Amino acid sequence: MATIEAVGLAKRYGSKQAVEGLSFRVDPGSVTGFLGPNGSGKSTTMRLMLGLDNGEGSTTFDGQPFRSLRDPMRHVGALLEAKPFHPTRSARNHLRLLAVSNDIADLRCDEVLEMVGLTSVAKGKPKKFSLGMGQRLGIAAALLGDPHTLILDEPANGLDPQGIQWLRSLLKQLAGEGRSVFVSSHLLAEMALMADRLVVIGRGRLIASGPVEDFIKSSRNNAIVLRSPDIERLGSALAERGASVQGQADGSFVVTGMDRQQIGDIAHELHARLHELSSREATLEEAFLEATGMSEEYVGHPGGLSGPPGSDGADNPATMTTGQTR
Repeated sequence: MATIEAVGLAKRYGSKQAVEGLSFRVDPGSVTGFLGPNGSGKSTTMRLMLGLDNGEGSTTFDGQPFRSLRDPMRHVGALLEAKPFHPTRSARNHLRLLAVSNDIADLRCDEVLEMVGLTSVAKGKPKKFSLGMGQRLGIAAALLGDPHTLILDEPANGLDPQGIQWLRSLLKQLAGEGRSVFVSSHLLAEMALMADRLVVIGRGRLIASGPVEDFIKSSRNNAIVLRSPDIERLGSALAERGASVQGQADGSFVVTGMDRQQIGDIAHELHARLHELSSREATLEEAFLEATGMSEEYVGHPGGLSGPPGSDGADNPATMTTGQTR
């Protein structure tokens, strides 16, 4: 099974640096989510990986660049657009054309149509398909050569909730078979359920790469929730030892900079009563917004009142998080 190795990817459009020095690795047997704000360079990166755009750097699939692969659909299946279809050709004939160019049997066309739930419209013309049906046909094309690697750009666009659940199960199954699955999405709640690992970029640069749980644990939104009738002296003691203690509207206190065991030990020393001592884990969305806040390309101001024309979002709380390239 193939490992994807991207090294030093870079692309400039005029004065805009779309991707800069981007390097990462995608290992077999995992779903790797590719995240970034709008305009961060995700689609450009995927095109660079497949040699569809000229730029700097290189990407190899099991040690070989895409352009050197014989019968490439047998090695790498890709979906970069929802509807790249001939307007008058049927869904099945669209797949047959792709199959013959990669020495794939016609029977496989029927297999992948069944896999994506389009058997009943195999003779239909994709120009009449909905966005979700077009996505399913694109996924079928990506699976046509039974490849060891999948590269999918926003494959959930246009899918209904059942379709998204189906896609999640399919990609996890394919990864479980030892394939490399690299998929971008703006659906962060879904990515939290689907992905094992993440590659996160902002303004074309790498922000984070690694297991999903490590990315979430790095968020400052992880905290300890504390309730105590002795909070005055307990809070003072925690603050003296480096923790941050902030009161909440519901009467609880959020503590950062210290774990539950440390807080429990200090409470025991003070004979302070604890009515709650629990962990609050950040969501993937919270961790993502924190990490990419300063890398957001397009910052909106609701009502047009939050900042002057040309504002860089410095007064927008969503852009005032760490977001530093690391």
